[in-house]
Amino acid sequence: MPFFATPTSTPSSTPTLTPTVTASITPSATITPTFTPSVTPTPTWVAMGPGVVYIPIILYHHIDVSPINSEYYVPPERFDQQMKLLYDWGYSTITAEMLAQAINAGTALPPRPILITFDDGDHSVYDYAFPIMQKYGFTGTAYLVYYYLDTPGFVTREQVKQLAAYGWEMGSHSLTHANLTLVEANVNAEVVDSRKRLESELGVPILTIAYPFGALNSAVADYAHFAGYIAGMGLGPTTEQGPGNLFYLQRRDIKGSYNLNTFASFLPWQGDPVFLPIITPTP
Repeated sequence: MPFFATPTSTPSSTPTLTPTVTASITPSATITPTFTPSVTPTPTWVAMGPGVVYIPIILYHHIDVSPINSEYYVPPERFDQQMKLLYDWGYSTITAEMLAQAINAGTALPPRPILITFDDGDHSVYDYAFPIMQKYGFTGTAYLVYYYLDTPGFVTREQVKQLAAYGWEMGSHSLTHANLTLVEANVNAEVVDSRKRLESELGVPILTIAYPFGALNSAVADYAHFAGYIAGMGLGPTTEQGPGNLFYLQRRDIKGSYNLNTFASFLPWQGDPVFLPIITPTP
């Protein structure tokens, strides 16, 4: 059972880095749209923070049909339904950097902000999640395991650069996906070196870390601060994000068995009742 600790210290400043990637390749992943969002006026952004803000963060691993009936797989059709629900209810995606800025200093955010994250860098994030989210005008944050890049079943470095060019945010998920709280884990390499290598090889900022298995203790938190991360992603059921859990932000893991009603129950701002799903979607 991993030990979870909430660091009490926060970074003294929030670094701002500008991606240097330029989109030059059209993504090869294509999904034929079954829904075309209508053009709506740009919503007025509102000031949020500093301090505690209430923003949902959801977590996915695989957007694909599971070959072994794993809960970590969400079928693309169901994922599309979830993204359409967010769109219908007026949600806007933000980055982890924007969330950290709101907590630390306050910033303007779109109405009904939500953070959509993906752990591990599975190939389905590029093949399926990316085009579905692009259809609704959403972007995500992908947490990458350094040694998984360019290996079978995972995204390539070039695909990561394309995601970044389309507004996606990247973060570290360690070098090897080790449980960082175990004594045999080389925490310095897993936490510090993973950020350096990802930034150097991908040419994108790596500002936040997601701890493998959601495992965190005070030593790991110290290394996360030392490495220069501005926030860390954990697990949890609440939408309350603030200075006290800046390095263990609460994320809801979306399981493949959740129907649309269950998914909707995790959202703090629901839409009009007419949009509330009453039929359990099929996989």
